[in-house]
Formats: sequence, C-alpha cells, structure tokens
Amino acid sequence: MPRFAANISFLFTELPFLDRFEAAANAGFEGVEFHYPFEFDPLEIRLRLDEYGLTPVLMNIRAGNHARGDWGFAGIPGREETFRLCVIEAMEYALEIGIRQINCLAGVKPAEVDVRTCELTLIDNVRRAAEKFAEFDLTLNLEALNTQDVPGFLISNTRDAMRLINEIGGKNVMLQYDCYHMQLMEGALIDTIRRLLPRIGHIQFADAPGRGEPGTGQIDFPALFAHLNALRYKGWVSAEYRPSVRTTDSLAWMKARRSR
Repeated sequence: MPRFAANISFLFTELPFLDRFEAAANAGFEGVEFHYPFEFDPLEIRLRLDEYGLTPVLMNIRAGNHARGDWGFAGIPGREETFRLCVIEAMEYALEIGIRQINCLAGVKPAEVDVRTCELTLIDNVRRAAEKFAEFDLTLNLEALNTQDVPGFLISNTRDAMRLINEIGGKNVMLQYDCYHMQLMEGALIDTIRRLLPRIGHIQFADAPGRGEPGTGQIDFPALFAHLNALRYKGWVSAEYRPSVRTTDSLAWMKARRSR
C-alpha cells in the first residue's frame, strides 16, 4: 500500500500549525509535508515530528506572495539572487528538520520576457541549487502547475517538465507529480505515472476539478492507488487537497484503502 503523508498546509487547518502534527498522526498518516515553514523554529518542528512518530517528507523553497502573483523565482530573470538566498534558507531548514526532498516552483513568466529566456534562467538556477543540494544528499523536485489556477506558470505539463529536467541534468533533480494539476492539464494519470516513474521523486493528489478530497471530482482514486501498489512505488503519496468538510471527516478514501 502506498505510504500516505498529509500536507498540513492544506489539511487540519482548523488547528494552529504546530498542533497539526498530532492531528495527522492521530488520523493515521505516517508522514507530513508543508509548504513554507519559515515563521517557525525548525527545532520545534523536529520535536513535534519525533513526538508523534512522523516522517518529514517535503517542504518548498520560498516562492513569494501567491496573492500578489508570485509563484517562485527559479525561472525569473533578474531574481537570481533572491532565488539563491531562498535556496540556502530552505536547505538549512530541511537539514535541521530532517527533510530530504525540497520542491521548487519555477514562477510565472513576466510579460516582457520570452519563454526560452525564462527557461535558460531556470536551468542555470536549478542546476546550481541541485549541485549544492547534492553535497548534503538532498533531492530537488520540479513541479508542473495547471494554468487555470496559475495563469502563465512556466511549467504546466510533464513534457516540458521532463525536457527541462533533462537539460538541467543531475541525478538529484526529479519530477514532483501532482495528480490534481496534471488531471486538469493532461489527464492519463496512470499511463503517465507508469512511463515517468523512474524520474518521479514525489506524488501529491487532490481530486479534480475543485481540489477537494477523493470522491469530490472525476479521478478514480481506487484505481490510481492500486496502480501505484502494482508498480511497487516506494515513495510517498501526499494528500494536498482542500477538505470540503473537517479534515477528519474527509478521510474516507484512506479508510477504504486500508480496509482493502
């Protein structure tokens, strides 16, 4: 059975951030991930993880203010120093917390810059970051986001993501595959996962459309989870959805999977 983690930037938001670790463990999750933990002491996060027996799965490099249109700096010409400082910050947090995978968002293409210039900026920035991460055995993930939620995002499908990952090079640069985003952009989740599995570092999910819990949209999650099991996928599968009810009442999908 896949190892399920809770993204506590989305789940258990009824509670203060540091109380979500206990809630995730009580709900049966083995691991947790979160986006931007930088307002909290990393040692306090580490204590919560140890206390509740949770594995820290993933965090993000700081990506700016989403409400103002910032979705990362890796592919934004002129923001190279900002990205470099955010990489150092994320690496220091990850090492103190015990996280081995860090997600990187490419950013939204500025209107005055052509796509290839942004891609070349991303390739250089991510290559440098990955080389630094490799010194500490850390993995850097690149994620594609759908352009309905984030218009103009630089990487919006697995074709472009894998093309850029191949241009970057480095064994520690992997694809972060989000089923919600890719259902909206591509579909064919099962076939794509099977084809790209050796290059997938992490999988996330929410139902689509709507980004709710499994059962609120069109994705066949029982088939998806069974497929991951058949492929003997060894990584984590993280719930990154917006519950339509209290988080603890949105977990029928996990209970059903365990009953099998």
